[in-house]
Amino acid sequence: MGNTRMIVAVSVVVVRAGRVLAMKRAATKDAGAGAWEVVSGRVEAGEDPASAALREVHEETGLEVTLHPRPVDTYAAMRGSEPMVVIVFRADAADGASDVRLSAEHDAFAWSTPEEARALTPFSRLRDAIDRAVAAG
Repeated sequence: MGNTRMIVAVSVVVVRAGRVLAMKRAATKDAGAGAWEVVSGRVEAGEDPASAALREVHEETGLEVTLHPRPVDTYAAMRGSEPMVVIVFRADAADGASDVRLSAEHDAFAWSTPEEARALTPFSRLRDAIDRAVAAG
């Protein structure tokens, strides 16, 4: 068995007033360009997944959220040829929170019903994770 590098990533289903924050990946992204997803990113060396989730939400949206500390889902995926494990959290944004400030990683966002968010994403495991996150509320 060789040295296989494993990517550890987080996805965060941000919920506000019963709606899910859907994010459209920028056309310039190397993986999943143009696809709709939720906030996501890699866990950095020395960082725990919950801290990574909060960091990614702030970096990608500018929102301050309350993170549910227990992941709602975990699944294996591939990023190109590299294996990846994705840890999914739910986070709540306050009803009166300021709106999203997009980073360079995304070029659009929508506060969607859970059904709309599921329909937007092409990733079946993410659709399941959205269901679990909404149910965890």
